[in-house]
Amino acid sequence: MGDPKGYDLLYRGIRFPGFNIPIKSNRPAKKMMVLAKQNGVVKLIHFGDSRYGHNYSAEARTSYLARSAKLSGAHSKLSANYWSRKILWAGPGGSVKRPPRK
Repeated sequence: MGDPKGYDLLYRGIRFPGFNIPIKSNRPAKKMMVLAKQNGVVKLIHFGDSRYGHNYSAEARTSYLARSAKLSGAHSKLSANYWSRKILWAGPGGSVKRPPRK
């Protein structure tokens, strides 16, 4: 039977609501994690640095998406880059946390 929260998949002792559905990460240094599945390959991916805000302005979003498009894995569900672009940096809503000062 499933977990009361609806998290039915158990992978390495962690319950997930399903494949390709991001949830809060259990690693303090990361924001999110996802049990990704593509072409029969399953991989646990943690993404998003918890020390930084994300998507805090249109300029920041545009800049991040331009930079990360050149990195490998921009179109593969088995990469942290794909999930970060799709979940943390997509659309206008986002964190109000400001970027760290240099």
